[in-house]
Amino acid sequence: MMVPAALLLLGALTALLAPRLLALARWPEREPVVALWVWQCVVGAVLLCLGLSMLLSAAAAWQAVRGRLFAAAPRGVVDAYGLGAAGGPWAAGTALVLAGGALWTAAMLAREVRRARALRRAQGSDLLVRSPLLPGEDPAGPRLVVLEGPRPDAWWLPGPAPQLVVTTAALGRLKGSQLDAVMAHEQGHAAARHDWLLHCSRALARGFPQVPVFAAFEAEMHRLVELAADDVASRRYGRLTIALALVGLNEDRGVFGPCATPQAHVPQRVRRLLSAAPRLSAARRLRLTALATLVPAVPVLVAVVPGLSALA
Repeated sequence: MMVPAALLLLGALTALLAPRLLALARWPEREPVVALWVWQCVVGAVLLCLGLSMLLSAAAAWQAVRGRLFAAAPRGVVDAYGLGAAGGPWAAGTALVLAGGALWTAAMLAREVRRARALRRAQGSDLLVRSPLLPGEDPAGPRLVVLEGPRPDAWWLPGPAPQLVVTTAALGRLKGSQLDAVMAHEQGHAAARHDWLLHCSRALARGFPQVPVFAAFEAEMHRLVELAADDVASRRYGRLTIALALVGLNEDRGVFGPCATPQAHVPQRVRRLLSAAPRLSAARRLRLTALATLVPAVPVLVAVVPGLSALA
């Protein structure tokens, strides 16, 4: 039972320390795409620790699981994990609790997918009512939908046939290439499939509201995907253009006032664009990406090292 306990401890340390280290770091503002990958690796490592601990605990508790998991392994490998003796109630209890957590996670993900699909269908139906297809227009193709509306707004409706929606007020407010910059921003979301990142993070945060790492994961996904899409637009049309477009779309919502609002991230995005902090060097981006990729490999190494040592 030493390896399952070590995996649980490793998962707890990763969940506790990684968000704090990332919160102290300055580079995620400059490299949101790398930061997105780092967060995915951290959360993946935590889930991997729990999953591997569940498997090994179940193997220690029940001979049927142990026989299937180590069917092709020599006897010495089983002995190296200390699974020969009965695991006792601790092993069975740990395996059952972790299995329950895995089933709950799957249920939360399935619920989030169903919710997202239902919302997308409702929004798509509403768009068809407010902006019907033109004669000869392909319903399965991407659309630029212009809606009559007094509030400047633009958003991307994901799905098999992505649709960019812009209100008439936004068309009147955005000048020059600002509309193109907004479209590039929304297309950046669609190309990177940011909607899936948001769905997964929301499912984990709502399924386990008492786990801080999942709450931080959801908050950072919402922030970082917007920064990443801002960078996509700024590389094509310039930082000033997308910053002015953000101001034009949000200045009537009170987000630039002294009071906190749900869109409080917008002024931060504008300041970031106008400050024009340089990107990290390619070598440093590569190092950060490689280090993040190694994080999920650590629990795998912890899980297989006893078996490899027995075979050596």
